[in-house]
Amino acid sequence: MKKILIIDDNSAVRSTMARILELAGYETITAGDGNEGLIRMRQDKPDLIITDIIMPEKEGIETIRQILIEQPGTKIMAVSGGGRHANMDFLEVARKLGAMEVLEKPFEPDDLVNRVSRCMNAA
Repeated sequence: MKKILIIDDNSAVRSTMARILELAGYETITAGDGNEGLIRMRQDKPDLIITDIIMPEKEGIETIRQILIEQPGTKIMAVSGGGRHANMDFLEVARKLGAMEVLEKPFEPDDLVNRVSRCMNAA
């Protein structure tokens, strides 16, 4: 079973994403911020990491950078409800840093599952 680490500071979003992905047949692990996410990544070796961008402590862009330094080639998907802030599209930055897929909040469950499936099936 493919394992997905979900990093999001909003516990409701985190648990909803976990529930949707578990119903789609994935195993999920969750973390409340980037620091906790990095610890879980090292312990659990997930097949895919989904990270929010706007978070306290260690935010998503910094988290993506650290993931790829420690484990190059890791499959990453970025999610954000922050949109554009100070003329900067955070999801586009995440994509340029190495996120395979990006997803804007709010999203439909099918859209989440489809994008996760694309990440999992990518070489």
